[in-house]
Amino acid sequence: MSSLIPPEVRARLKSLRISSRLTPNGQGLGLHTGRGRGAGLEFAQYRAYGQGDEPRQIDWKLYARSDRYFVRDATRDSPLSVWLVIDTSASMAQADPERPDYARIDAARIIAACIAERAVQQGDSVGLITVGGRSTQGLPAAPGVRHRDRLLLLLASLVADGRDGARATPPLLSAQIAADALVIVISDGFDDSLAESCERLAAARRDVRAIRILTVGETEFTFQGSQRFIDPESGRERTLDADAARSGFLDRFGAARREQLRGLARHGVTGVEHLLDEPADVPLHKLFAARGRSA
Repeated sequence: MSSLIPPEVRARLKSLRISSRLTPNGQGLGLHTGRGRGAGLEFAQYRAYGQGDEPRQIDWKLYARSDRYFVRDATRDSPLSVWLVIDTSASMAQADPERPDYARIDAARIIAACIAERAVQQGDSVGLITVGGRSTQGLPAAPGVRHRDRLLLLLASLVADGRDGARATPPLLSAQIAADALVIVISDGFDDSLAESCERLAAARRDVRAIRILTVGETEFTFQGSQRFIDPESGRERTLDADAARSGFLDRFGAARREQLRGLARHGVTGVEHLLDEPADVPLHKLFAARGRSA
């Protein structure tokens, strides 16, 4: 299943570190500084030696100066729980006319596979939840190569088939995803309930990042002449002169996208856009190169 990630994208993943703005509570050998104190790599503080401490933790040089026993505390490195939330509504099946075999859902699969690959390499746990489709699918967050392979199999089987009325985001996301987790939502951004869920998760102490996948056709409105547009979820149709509609559409669509990013940022959610003609790792480097700086 490693074929989900193109070789040139995989080569660039080596420089990517999946990190959170929150401090994980867990214990283990991840790459993220946790709240726990104990034996570790980074010095945190001195404290008085007490029952249960190991003698090897005593700082003997400090004892020689103070005639008192002190223990060097260090922050432990804690693994991170990374959750992938993928939109499988019917609009995620949209592709560009120039590349009809590569839809939004295909880009979502590759992006999610990249995240899972790096998370497992870092010693972190990764889980998956789908929303907006005819059925909800998922895997609990867990570490390890075997779990990653199960997740990749699920990604490969995803179908964008949600219709009107199926877009509503499951209300139990907060119950499924523990506090301090990193949540990466991959969607086309057309589901208001999903944006609201992002905001609720961020308010409940989850580090939420959103990747909006866009086609080149809609961002540049490359259509010409008389065009018939069909809503993939409701089946509604509209015919219009694309040349006459281009300017107004681009203005309105651009303003709506900017407002959505601003709205997410106001609630502490980092959002980026990804065009289908870009390599799949581009949004990840945007999200994590600046350690989650808000858009």
